[in-house]
Amino acid sequence: MFAMRFATLATLAALSLSLASAQTPAEFYAGKSLDLHIGYSVGGGYDLYARMLARHIGKYIPGNPTVVPKNMAGAGSLRLANWLYNVAPRDGTVLGAISRGAAFDPLLDDKAPQFDATKFTWIGSANNEVSVCAAWHTSGITRFEDLATKELTIGSTGAGDDTYQFARVLSGLFGAKIRIVTGYPGGADVLLAMERGEVQGRCGWSWSSVKANHLHWVRDKKIVILMQLALSRHPDLADVPLVTDLATTDEQRQALKLIFARQVMGRPYVGPPGIPQDRTAALRKAFMETMNDKELLADAEKATFEITPVAGDELERLVSDIYRTPPEVVKKAAQLIK
Repeated sequence: MFAMRFATLATLAALSLSLASAQTPAEFYAGKSLDLHIGYSVGGGYDLYARMLARHIGKYIPGNPTVVPKNMAGAGSLRLANWLYNVAPRDGTVLGAISRGAAFDPLLDDKAPQFDATKFTWIGSANNEVSVCAAWHTSGITRFEDLATKELTIGSTGAGDDTYQFARVLSGLFGAKIRIVTGYPGGADVLLAMERGEVQGRCGWSWSSVKANHLHWVRDKKIVILMQLALSRHPDLADVPLVTDLATTDEQRQALKLIFARQVMGRPYVGPPGIPQDRTAALRKAFMETMNDKELLADAEKATFEITPVAGDELERLVSDIYRTPPEVVKKAAQLIK
């Protein structure tokens, strides 16, 4: 009798799974909520971009689910990335906004990351980013060359974030005297610390975020932009040096490519591994359609957000390509950021 009941339950479970798999994306999402978790605190660039996406993407997802933004700050979004990979449901009802560098952390740090980024479901990125290193006007630092003799104290969310790793690259490769204070929940908290005089600057700060929220600091000369941190220049920053221009050896160039390739995925959105292929396709299509939505673009223009979208399949290929970096280059790059 027990064996018959067990077999019946197993059959019912298999039938239920089969029926769920047979649903179209529209049938699956109809009447559901989709949680968009954000790996940072409220008010920073990642948060504001993600909330803007959440306001608009639901109408492009088949079945028109309600998209609910939720913050899960911690360790420069590594807390969220680990949760997405190991705990979150894999049915397409949960997505995450993680840092652009999170995908490459398993290559560069063998402890904190608990995921294989090549297995994530990459949905898309809202921007191909350029980040900057900036100093507060009272720091006495007016150009990058000053860091050869003067120390700049910067704020960071944690070792897994650009605000930490990019500064370490500048120190390790080019001798910049930068002291990093970690533990801030998000970028907005670092900026408040700058105003309070707790720290003197921030590195790994997206230029799109500067333009959106603190362009008046540039105009009022409250901050000095010291360096562009990307693989290519931003047209707004023609007179600001680019980090790759500092490289003098092939080894340095290879390390910089590995570390700054993340800028292409400036505002990435990702799902857990294993989301069914038809839902993945629907979510990727919805993302790109949202990036061309007139209302979203109007919101972005009002907030001075940059929108230069990168498709999910392009992100997937980029991650796979970077994971083929020669081990000796990876090892040297990893040593730079620790």
